[in-house]
Amino acid sequence: MSAPAPSPLAIVDAEPLPRQEEVLSETALAFVAALHRRFTPRRDELLARRAERRAEIARTSTLDFLPETAAIRADDSWQVAPAPPALEDRRVEITGPTDRKMTINALNSGAKVWLADFEDASAPTWENVVTGQLSLIDAYTRSIDFTDERTGKTYALRPDEELATVVMRPRGWHLDERHLTDADGTPVPGALVDFGLYFFHNAKRLLDLGKGPYFYLPKTESHLEARLWNDVFVFAQDYLGIPQGTVRATVLIETITAAYEMEEILYELRDHASGLNAGRWDYLFSIVKNFRDGGPRFVLPDRNAVTMTAPFMRAYTELLVRTCHRRGAHAIGGMAAFIPSRRDQEVNKVAFEKVKADKDREANDGFDGSWVAHPDLVPIAMESFDRVLGDRPNQKDRLREDVDVKAEDLIAIDSLDARPTYAGLVNAVRVGIRYIEAWLRGLGAVAIFNLMEDAATAEISRSQIWQWINAGVVLDNGERVTAELARKVAAEELADIRAEVGEKAFAAGNWQQAHDLLLKVALDEDYADFLTLPAYEQLKG
Repeated sequence: MSAPAPSPLAIVDAEPLPRQEEVLSETALAFVAALHRRFTPRRDELLARRAERRAEIARTSTLDFLPETAAIRADDSWQVAPAPPALEDRRVEITGPTDRKMTINALNSGAKVWLADFEDASAPTWENVVTGQLSLIDAYTRSIDFTDERTGKTYALRPDEELATVVMRPRGWHLDERHLTDADGTPVPGALVDFGLYFFHNAKRLLDLGKGPYFYLPKTESHLEARLWNDVFVFAQDYLGIPQGTVRATVLIETITAAYEMEEILYELRDHASGLNAGRWDYLFSIVKNFRDGGPRFVLPDRNAVTMTAPFMRAYTELLVRTCHRRGAHAIGGMAAFIPSRRDQEVNKVAFEKVKADKDREANDGFDGSWVAHPDLVPIAMESFDRVLGDRPNQKDRLREDVDVKAEDLIAIDSLDARPTYAGLVNAVRVGIRYIEAWLRGLGAVAIFNLMEDAATAEISRSQIWQWINAGVVLDNGERVTAELARKVAAEELADIRAEVGEKAFAAGNWQQAHDLLLKVALDEDYADFLTLPAYEQLKG
């Protein structure tokens, strides 16, 4: 007897979009409904488990490797599945949202991989969710083009063999899609919407192209969350009649709890695992979130002072490389977020030197690849990895057995010789307001002060303000960080923005709304788990 048909999903409070029926077909929605019915209850349980673990961290102010999974870590026999040919060489990856222009530019960029982002680089308006899927469908059928209305410049794809391999990033487990609900009115998790629509429409098409459905998994906090993803992959492949192991997933180790479970995460996904990625802003945001009441030793200095060479960050990245290579997985490095200036070549020169030094360090440390945010940075990163890799696709044979990271090394925040500054507070407010304003207009990837910023930037900015206030931090100028000081700095920034953009543009934007939202999540006694949750309630579309 066949299984009963899944409950139909309803599209609610969403204006119809051109061609949306191509994405939201009856069969595609039936697949998403099946994912929702089967996996959302477990998602809900795992979100509750996050809260329990956070309460335990608040009680103990420590973390350790899990005793119950020690046997997995001690077992030298297991490896992840071999990388498919399209993911053997990942020496440079470019990131960005899935609008049509970015889709073409990223695929044409010369990078080996494009992280096609439905998460932190994309504000989840219904238009972005649906048209992003259309961009990828059109790219795979080579029916995508774009003409810039302002400049008249046209964009088209290069030959297939010159295009980057797509690794798609769905939303994290914590975000729902309010415009897609089941018969009970329960929204479908955004992760299942993004994954489900992409997989349903493109998995077989990608296999025909000699590639496959590849994913980046964000905001993972435990190996149990990785297990959930693995079960999703198994179900999805069976549903479409695709061989098991076709899916490949790279997990972002961007939470402090996941850093203690890297081997277990790879183990849970081993038939579908491709690698792990080391990020910075979300990782720091997670440290603040989890240890926000842990006292002075967990207070972070200005975000720009916490580089990947900080002792606790170096422990994290070196452990990641060792873990990946021990298990046959790729280790992918962090983001070079610089956006080149078309007017100031001196700014570019200094920034390019910093990018080169950062990518040289990653390649020399054993990473197999790294991220950039702009096509102009692809050659710089490529040169760094070419110098180390030569003709080899990766350096997974470099096992880094010299690395010995203890549990306490990952949270030795006070090993960093830097302190919070007034300039750091101002920068957190400035970047926070400017990013949130753009996000509320539907933009997730935003160039601010020559850096490509995404939601992780706003998260670390507001988290640091919250932490500094609640820890009673005294800045380099002798001022104590208080709610009143944060309000004063925010008011000054809002006035500066009004003067900078002019009254008309200021009135047309979301500046006051962004100011208010930043202060709410930075000053509320109850720390919001994710800025994007209250922000999504204010997002139009």
